Amino acid sequence: MSRRKTERLLNLVVCLLATRRYLTAEQIRRAVPGYPDAGEAFKRMFERDKEELRELGVPLEVGSDMDGGGGEEIGYRISPQAYELPDIHLTPDEAAVLGLAARVWQRASMADAASGALLKLRAAGVETDGSTTLGIEPRVDTGDPAFPALWEAVREGRPVTFDYQGIGRTSPSRRHLEPWGVVSRRGRWYVVGHDRDRDDTRVFRLSRISGQVTSDGPAGSVSVPQGVDVRKIAFDWGDPVTEPRPATVRLRVGAAQGPRQWAKDVRPVGDGTWDEATLTFHDLDRFAPYLARFADDVVVIDPPDLREAVIQQLKAVLAVSE
Repeated sequence: MSRRKTERLLNLVVCLLATRRYLTAEQIRRAVPGYPDAGEAFKRMFERDKEELRELGVPLEVGSDMDGGGGEEIGYRISPQAYELPDIHLTPDEAAVLGLAARVWQRASMADAASGALLKLRAAGVETDGSTTLGIEPRVDTGDPAFPALWEAVREGRPVTFDYQGIGRTSPSRRHLEPWGVVSRRGRWYVVGHDRDRDDTRVFRLSRISGQVTSDGPAGSVSVPQGVDVRKIAFDWGDPVTEPRPATVRLRVGAAQGPRQWAKDVRPVGDGTWDEATLTFHDLDRFAPYLARFADDVVVIDPPDLREAVIQQLKAVLAVSE
């Protein structure tokens, strides 16, 4: 099913759920985005959409608000009581999967279109019940700013470009990608696709993308090659650096007890205010936030990418507090 049709059907369901009376075909045409002007094209499309909803199990009611059948035009609605699901009991694993699926839809454009349909209904004098739409409005969020643009690019088949800071790099580099899919693995999000700069398949962690993800070509110009399993590529992909890396840090005397417990070669430096120690880490994205928790009691000396990551963490906290 195309994105345009999916949005139109969702808008139609929202309209028919929100109204307390039957809506005529003409009222639906004016309220639901995506329908053509009145005529045979609209009639054919509306008939197909009604059949589609029935095949999906949506209880579409046909009737009239005139009790005596006095010539009132036939209308349509969806009873919230008939549409509601029975009590559902989920296992912990099933609940976790639904939670992950919910994250994928938070910034979906369909929510805006559905809201627009309700506004049109209210403007036309049709009474709506907003509470009936709460169970179908898509919602989703991730902690990575790059997620919405990449998700949209995958849906539209559009190449993108962005700045990416790989492990061990002191500054980001520009990358050009034909995205095939966005996948969650071990609590992190990755985009899989064809890297035009390397002319090969690559996986990029979203948390390492800096700045804006921008379009780099027309929609529909990217397609997933036949036989490619995007999830398998993401799950099989390993970070380029798997060996532990050393980090030189300074710890304020009498503070930062957490890092001190597993630090090596702790030695006093300077005027006795600081100790210098060696720590080892595997994952910069996890280690930098940990060190940032100690604020000015920890100063990273080396490596440069860890130092910069901690500084960015602290700046983010400062920006929120201002």
